[in-house]
Amino acid sequence: MTIKSFRGLIADTSQDTILLHTNDGSTGYRIVKFELFNNDPGGNDTEHVVKIFKVPGKDLNNLVDFSDNTLLAAGFVGNSTQATAYPPLSSVIFDNEIFNQDIYIIHRSEGTAQPVNYYIELEQINLSLDENTVATLKDIRNIASQ
Repeated sequence: MTIKSFRGLIADTSQDTILLHTNDGSTGYRIVKFELFNNDPGGNDTEHVVKIFKVPGKDLNNLVDFSDNTLLAAGFVGNSTQATAYPPLSSVIFDNEIFNQDIYIIHRSEGTAQPVNYYIELEQINLSLDENTVATLKDIRNIASQ
């Protein structure tokens, strides 16, 4: 099993792209770890929502809709300067879906314009022709439905 990791500091109301596509689509990926970490722990009251999508240009808002078939993962991390009264909060949920195209990370901070760190581990999977076709057709359907 091959694991690829990606990390970065993403600004508020911005989108990062992780390039994964190949010419033949024979390499697939599955999220195995997704974590968020405040840029300035204990420095500010912050709330961050980070979402990972299979298509670019999704809304930069704090809404999370698990019925959206283009959503691969969502994470929330909150930090308070009054940690004894309000301990840090963190929650991450990701799908077990296999994809073979680029993914897009979107961040929105509530109340402050602070950036947030993300860390993602993807399991690399060699796809059979059938799996490749299914993943590619899902991607085409997602792009067409935008």
